[in-house]
Formats: sequence, C-alpha cells, structure tokens
Amino acid sequence: MLIKINLFACRILFLIALLANVACASSPIADAFETKSAEEDRSIFNAPAVTPKFKVETVATNLEVVWSIVFAPDGRTFFTERPGRLRVIENGKLRSETLAVISEVEPSGESGLMGMALHPQFASNHFLYLAYAYQKNGNQHVKVVRYRETGTELIDAKTIVEMIPAARFHAGTRLKFSPDGKLYITTGDATKQSQGQKLETLGGKTLRLNDDGTVPADNPFVNQKGARPEIWTYGHRNAQGMDFQPETGLMFQTEHGPSLIDGVSLFKRSGGDEVNIVERGKNYGWAKISHKTKREGMETPIVEYSPAVAPASGMFYRGNLFPEFKGNFFFGALKGEAIIRLVFEGRKVVSQERLLVKTYGRIREIAEAPDGSIYFSTSNRDGRGDASREDDRILRIVPTD
Repeated sequence: MLIKINLFACRILFLIALLANVACASSPIADAFETKSAEEDRSIFNAPAVTPKFKVETVATNLEVVWSIVFAPDGRTFFTERPGRLRVIENGKLRSETLAVISEVEPSGESGLMGMALHPQFASNHFLYLAYAYQKNGNQHVKVVRYRETGTELIDAKTIVEMIPAARFHAGTRLKFSPDGKLYITTGDATKQSQGQKLETLGGKTLRLNDDGTVPADNPFVNQKGARPEIWTYGHRNAQGMDFQPETGLMFQTEHGPSLIDGVSLFKRSGGDEVNIVERGKNYGWAKISHKTKREGMETPIVEYSPAVAPASGMFYRGNLFPEFKGNFFFGALKGEAIIRLVFEGRKVVSQERLLVKTYGRIREIAEAPDGSIYFSTSNRDGRGDASREDDRILRIVPTD
C-alpha cells in the first residue's frame, strides 16, 4: 500500500512540474522532451569563417524587460519596458524621467508594452508606433497605437489596429516598416492553438497595414469572404523577431516553437523554434505542423532549433563598423542565453554561431545603431532569469580598440 501511494505521489509531482514549465522557460523537464542535443544542433551548419574581435559596453542599467529599441535620426534612442514605460537615451545617457507611461498597458506574463517602430518619415512627422496588451470586458487584447512625440511627451494618439487576441503568453508583438513603407505586425496565438489557421481572427498572424491603419488593396485576403483583410500570412504561433534582408527585400521572422504549455500530446516534444522567410499569403503551419514536419500547402522553417533557444528578436546587419557581419542575421535568445548569428546566401543558410553564450543571461532585443554598433538588451527580470544587481541592461557590441 505504501509503495502504491509513493508511486502515485511521484506521478502527481511530475505532472505539476510539467504544467509549471510554460513557454520559453528554462527547465530540465523541457529538455527531456528534446530530440537533439545542443551539440547536434550546432553542427547543422558550420561556423562562419571569420568572427571579428569585439567588446561589450554598458549603455544603461537597472531597467525592466526592455522589449524594443529604435534609433531616431536626431541621435536619440527610444526603448520600451514591459510595465508600460517609454524611455530615452540621449547623448549617451539615460534620461531620468520617462518620455511616457502608457497607463492602459496590461503587463502580466509575456505581454505588456512590446513592439515599437518609427515612421519612415519620422524626422518630419515624429510618428511613433507602440504595440501593447490591454484589458477590455475582462479579456486581454493587443492594440497598435500611433503617437506624435514632441520631445517631452506623446500626443495625438490614433489607434491603428485593436482587439488582437492576447493572453499572458503568446501575445506577439513585433512592429516593422518594410522597404515599401507598409507596417507589418506579428501576433501570437494567445495560447489558443487553433487561431493560427483561422482567417477570421487576427491571432497567430502577420498583419500588413498602411501607416494610417487602413488596409492595402493588394493584401492577399482582401477579397476573401470571412477573412480579415489585414492578414499577410497565417499559421504562426508567436513570432517576435522580424527584419527585411537588405539585398532581396525578403522578410525574415523568428518564432517560438511549441512548449509544454501547448500540451505534451500536441507534438510529443518542445523545441522547434523557427527562422522563416515570410511571404505573401503563405501558411506557416501552426498548429498543424511544427519542427521539420511537412504538409502540402504549409511552410517548413529554413532553420529549426531543438532544444529551444526562445528567439525574441531579429535583425540584419547593414553597417560598416563590422564588415564581417554585413548582411548577417542576428537574434537574441532568451532560453539560449546568447546572440545567434546566421550567415545567408540569399535564402540559403551557410553558417551560424552563438555569441556571448551564458555571459549576460537571457537576451531579448537586438538592434543596429546608426554608427554600426549592435545594441542588445537583457531580460533577466522577466520572472524566468537570474537577475544581476544591474539588470535589466542595455549593452552594445563595438570593435576592440
């Protein structure tokens, strides 16, 4: 009898541990479900031929989950913090006062104040776009709002899109203007796996809008009955990185793969983080396929990571400060605790490497500054990291002297 009770207790404890391991969390239980070791993952591609020497400098400290960093043409650096703060670095120093606090922000879990983008004509119109989670009628949603910034505050708020499904987990949301001047928005599935395949909802999609929130006439589902016209692509779980390859204009995204929050029975394993080339009207498979599984009419990632690295951003390097990095794709890895560099020849990956592995903890945002240095942020105060005395931080990669 005692043996049976002990076995039952062990099973209960194991089940509790499984349920506690939510998306992107670092856990030995999650690792037990992976199909490949970290060493096997790294051997998929060779390391780049040259890695330039660099050092890391601290830009700002004692922050809280820096989600997005953008650079204004006048030399200022804007960044968002999950609880709802928009802050400014000017002349190399962090302003003590915030530029704005978005009081409507709902900051629980993975949501809060997230993506940010400056209008392509920001120098003349000072339009700044923010994506954030909010509550309405007891439900959580995401909206994108355009503001005009005056240097000391945000004014003239205009809602670009709202009522995007959200939840404590899988809330998206990355913003990016494309070379053609359209605003692209990544959205999460809000932990409802079926949303990605449903064209009547904005959850689990990439959206494409004009800068004023109107829908471009050439969006792929504009004339399809029952489909939301804002949709550009569908079948996404939770993409949080996005940029356009300089030489081709192709959109690349990073996306979080399934974890135990989706249910152990869904794909029998976690991992499956993705890098995708995202193109008009295509279906990226979630939650019908994942990892390297295939199905007709659905896209398989060009790079897949198992064990999970939790990709949280994405950036092509365009600068001249590091010639060896030119045209390379970088993203911050939360669970992987690194910056991952991918070298492409067009659509083809030819090499990759991990930088600063387990040096700064969880790395979220990555962004190229106008001088060619590479800024990145830590995310060790998000409830899943081991925060140091100065976390969270914004740091930058510069050449060694």
